[in-house]
Amino acid sequence: MRIVIIEDEIFAAEALQKIILELRPDTKIMARLASIEEAVAWFGSNEMPQLIFCDIHLSDGSSFEIFKEIEIKSPVIFTTAYNEYAIEAFKVNSVDYLLKPLKKEEILKAIEKYEELKQDKLSEELQNLQNLLQTQMGSNSGNNTKSRFMVKSGQSIKTISSKDVAYFQAEEGIVLLVNFKGNRFAVNYTLDQLENQLDHKTFFRANRQLIVNIRAVKEVHPYFKGRLQLKLDPASEKDHIISSSKASAFKEWLDL
Repeated sequence: MRIVIIEDEIFAAEALQKIILELRPDTKIMARLASIEEAVAWFGSNEMPQLIFCDIHLSDGSSFEIFKEIEIKSPVIFTTAYNEYAIEAFKVNSVDYLLKPLKKEEILKAIEKYEELKQDKLSEELQNLQNLLQTQMGSNSGNNTKSRFMVKSGQSIKTISSKDVAYFQAEEGIVLLVNFKGNRFAVNYTLDQLENQLDHKTFFRANRQLIVNIRAVKEVHPYFKGRLQLKLDPASEKDHIISSSKASAFKEWLDL
């Protein structure tokens, strides 16, 4: 198998190469590239690899610029320390999307996924992902209210209807979608963006960390200084407080 690694951190690139060669000793690492400029030049004058491992954040910008500059047909496994690029990654020839720090077992699963996907099946899966993206974008054209969200679940992407979302919760720089089964998925939106895209009859921006579905409000308790405390279903690990300035609007939303 011929592989190219695009990674601007030398130690990270060396560690990834070591793991790949441990997992697949017959692999040829064709190149280790550290920037958009270097990658565009290399792909413009060399044979395409069978697989690319590509970090999203490079020293001179986002690696997505590489795929805008030059046509690359090789499948890609993206790596990043951030999770907000999952949807954009699947617009390219993405087989998988791995969050740093990379784990050997996750790299193995990604390689096995690539190996299991024969070229025709790979093309079919990528086309299905692109169709799903187009369907989602089309469903929102001319309408600010989102009806569904795409999330990464294991090795695949699934859609979740807005009506199945209990709440969105910001947590350590990540926005999580929590459905009514209590499952949590990272989404590629900020709470500010979601506030403008959700049905305000169904969802309420409770505070800077929470947008809640009316069906997920289990109990409301008076709190200090005119504030309100929410109990959610499914339960949240955090206590969610509504400020006194929002309390009246929240009660009106609940039709209390």
